[in-house]
Amino acid sequence: MALAAGQSIAAETGAPSTTLTQALSQISSERMLADIRALSGPAFNGRQTGTPDDLASAEFVRQRFLELQQHRSPGSESPAPPDRLPAHTQIQSAPVRITQIDDDSLLQIGPISESQPAVVGTDYLPILDSPSAELETSVVFAGYGISDQAGGLDDYAGIDVRNKVVLFLRGKPERYAKQVSHADKVHMAHAHGAIGYLTATGPILNAYETRRGVTGRPSAFYGLTDPHRTIPGAWISTALASAILNAQQPGEDNRLRRLQQQLNDTMAPQSTTTDVSIRVRWRSTQQNGTLQNVVALLPGQDAAHQHHAIVIGAHRDHFGKQGGLLFAGADDNASGTAVILEVARVLTSIPVGPKRSIIVVSFSGEEQGLLGSKLYVTQPIVPLTATAAMINVDHAAVGNGRLTIGVTGLEKPAAQQAGERAGLADRIDLFGFFPGGDHVPFKEAGVPTVTVVSGGIHPHFHQPTDTADTVNADILSAAARYILAIAWQLADAP
Repeated sequence: MALAAGQSIAAETGAPSTTLTQALSQISSERMLADIRALSGPAFNGRQTGTPDDLASAEFVRQRFLELQQHRSPGSESPAPPDRLPAHTQIQSAPVRITQIDDDSLLQIGPISESQPAVVGTDYLPILDSPSAELETSVVFAGYGISDQAGGLDDYAGIDVRNKVVLFLRGKPERYAKQVSHADKVHMAHAHGAIGYLTATGPILNAYETRRGVTGRPSAFYGLTDPHRTIPGAWISTALASAILNAQQPGEDNRLRRLQQQLNDTMAPQSTTTDVSIRVRWRSTQQNGTLQNVVALLPGQDAAHQHHAIVIGAHRDHFGKQGGLLFAGADDNASGTAVILEVARVLTSIPVGPKRSIIVVSFSGEEQGLLGSKLYVTQPIVPLTATAAMINVDHAAVGNGRLTIGVTGLEKPAAQQAGERAGLADRIDLFGFFPGGDHVPFKEAGVPTVTVVSGGIHPHFHQPTDTADTVNADILSAAARYILAIAWQLADAP
């Protein structure tokens, strides 16, 4: 049904409807900027999933949704048929585990940092769901950290990592065909007897990393490992990883780059033991918390279509305060949350809404493995078989002024036409599946998806510097206009 709707929309050549044009004109970047400042401000302390701070941000969103229902435009309600879906707001909840890295973490690598320990946030960050660490040993370089003899890549061949800290690069050689996750690598290190690990971005970036503006800085990150097969770990800077290997052979210029290039070219192991000592210490505490999605149903205006829906979603959660650093999460993803709040506001203020219902969802748990969107897919407000599409917006306020649009299950001309209707035809770049994000569980359930992120480099992505003063009002407004246009187009299709 959604695919057919997308095809019929793409075939249309008429101008945008007067109602949509009026709706687009009501988008306010000032309102969205105010919401970003609020959500990324001290009151919500980084919105870590399951914490009281995130529950407070859920209440912030819930109250906004309730206000929309209470202040609908008098003309926005057409005569209600007997089976008309009622507008409503609800909470979806699930238990979740909260991990907190205490403020006094330590990572000291000799002789590199004998006089000055590594700086948290600059040189390293503990993996945010890492267990506590109290280690003193030496470092072993293990390439990409992959042990797969059958697949032709075994970085553990010929080295002994028992009771050592393993250093492995993120990603994999392009020639290695299989998919491998960070958790897979940690499980491999554990199986080989390592007691801790360091991971770093290599000096040689692949095409995707280059396009996304990946840097050598450590980033906030959940490892999502099996608790029974995990060890303490930290993401370190590329500079620190290079220094560890150059300390072993001081006369060689950027040994790490050479080893990575050889791995990429040959997949032959380049692993090596070192005499570099390492001391690691941090305290990781766990407690139980509650994840909350906030869901608003805006009923469709057509009796024949209102029991079908479009989902618009954005994750609300971020990383909270970890290792003494506050991760405010302005671009990621207070921006997306502000966009869906503004789009919902506009949709409830126009005289006549689209035919199909629109469900607006503020997800939590995205950073911990898409927990909120997975929860919604198991408890949909409208059956997934009647969900025409899911539109996801994430980190939508920083970059080069363009929008990156990922489309699955819909015709790209429909997505392009939405850009034209929003006045953004020359600012959108269309792609297929966009990896990662709350659209993924919907795609896996067979629901067509549209993913919207702001294009270009996001220099503060998963950094403590992702604060409200870095967001761009024009980019934010463009994202909201596009979300409104594509949602209207899909919800009002024949």
